[in-house]
Amino acid sequence: MEKTALSFLPIGIRIDNANVLLIGGGKVTTHKASILSRFTNRITIAAKEISGDLKDKGFTLVEKAYEPSVLDGHNIVYICTDDHELNRTITKDAHDKGLLVNVCDKPAESDFVSPAISLNGNITIAVGSDSKDVKRAIRIRNRINELIANGTLQID
Repeated sequence: MEKTALSFLPIGIRIDNANVLLIGGGKVTTHKASILSRFTNRITIAAKEISGDLKDKGFTLVEKAYEPSVLDGHNIVYICTDDHELNRTITKDAHDKGLLVNVCDKPAESDFVSPAISLNGNITIAVGSDSKDVKRAIRIRNRINELIANGTLQID
């Protein structure tokens, strides 16, 4: 079997008891936090500036410039900044602490990627593309949801 440039194993990771850190305070962080909050309430957001969309949502907020100590006590890190040099620094610091890292929009620099997901009771539907065709994965996930909703695809 020929190995591709990126090859992520689709696995489920229990995060309800993990401390998840998102670094960045903008739109990408807001999107990731909304998805992750369906799985855990143990989310910390750290950034020099945090958008109002993230405030009053129950997240722990650390509003200051990045420093390595913000990683302490966390298990999983999502890096959502547009500063590529800072992202590399955070990734190195996180790896030095043995943490799993996702650099949003940079799968080649990530330990894992998140698929397009849908929850239906205790069933999770995940469609992944190794982050190579995210929009297509979302369309496929949405189509599966439509088929379930209209009864064409029976899941019971």
